[in-house]
Amino acid sequence: MQTLLLDSDDVRANAPLPAVIDAVEAAFGADERGDTQMPAKSYIDLPQYNGDFRSMPAYLSVDADAPEAAASEDWDAAGIKWINVHTDNSERGLPTVLGTMIYSDPETAFPLAIMDGRELTQLRTGAAAAVATDHLAIAEATSLGLVGAGVQSYTQLEAISTVRPIEEAVVADQRPDPVADFIAHFEDRFDVRAGEISDAAACDVLSTVTPVESPIVDRADVGNHTHINAIGADAAGKHELSDQILLDAKLVIDDYEQTTHSGEINVPYSAGTLTDSDIYGALGEIVVGDKAGREAADGITVFDSTGLAIQDVAAARVVYTEATEADNGTAFDLLGLGDVEASLR
Repeated sequence: MQTLLLDSDDVRANAPLPAVIDAVEAAFGADERGDTQMPAKSYIDLPQYNGDFRSMPAYLSVDADAPEAAASEDWDAAGIKWINVHTDNSERGLPTVLGTMIYSDPETAFPLAIMDGRELTQLRTGAAAAVATDHLAIAEATSLGLVGAGVQSYTQLEAISTVRPIEEAVVADQRPDPVADFIAHFEDRFDVRAGEISDAAACDVLSTVTPVESPIVDRADVGNHTHINAIGADAAGKHELSDQILLDAKLVIDDYEQTTHSGEINVPYSAGTLTDSDIYGALGEIVVGDKAGREAADGITVFDSTGLAIQDVAAARVVYTEATEADNGTAFDLLGLGDVEASLR
């Protein structure tokens, strides 16, 4: 019985974005139907190292008959991601965010795969933004603005361009080198250019992917029908968008507990500036059809994305399935069971 070891290159090579997007959408649907188990994200704070650890376990079961499932058969999956944010790592030549995903067989608990969680996080976060964009952006959206030119900006453009015919991308970042790298990476596929935050915010779709704790996108900058994916806030105190944007928008969240604690809305929500009545609903409600996505009368829409463990598990299933079929990765006997065989999914 072998466990599959998948490094970052393996994860990327075995994660076709359309399949990951379908899986993440199915996860939102399963969660709304009550077919998931997802304990609250737990934190270990290490201020002495300017960092923290986060554990994210989940189980989900997908019904192939669900309209959003994009599956020919029922499936379930389980796993846990161990991830961190250590802000001083850049000075050590290490990524700020690292992570490890353990993907397990729900029936036997056998560890089917251990894979790079950092690459997986980028993929599933981009996929979640694509799901939200598909439901909330105008159908004819052709321009994407990006505030922040870090690693997540790449997957935002790659994923969102699979659900909308994106032709133009505008990236805003105070650091010239990451902007230049971003432009060089995409210039053969898109009309991509550097711009100010106001230029990015005027696009049909905007994704904000920064760690700031004071809003950097003003209400006046945002287009009349812009859809915003607020990605950067993942801890209490982080806040990228002005309160007025959130108050004026059709506001959609991924998970109530996480967004009110550590999502884009956490600061104005804690202050009482924004209340439950200002939240339109959860993305899962839109996915299953209980609430409408974009409507003709809608102006600005906002998706507050904190990242859910069910997204990691759904994406990990895609990676494991693809890698197994392609005979990719490195198989090893993690548990020392030798030639013992079992029926594993």
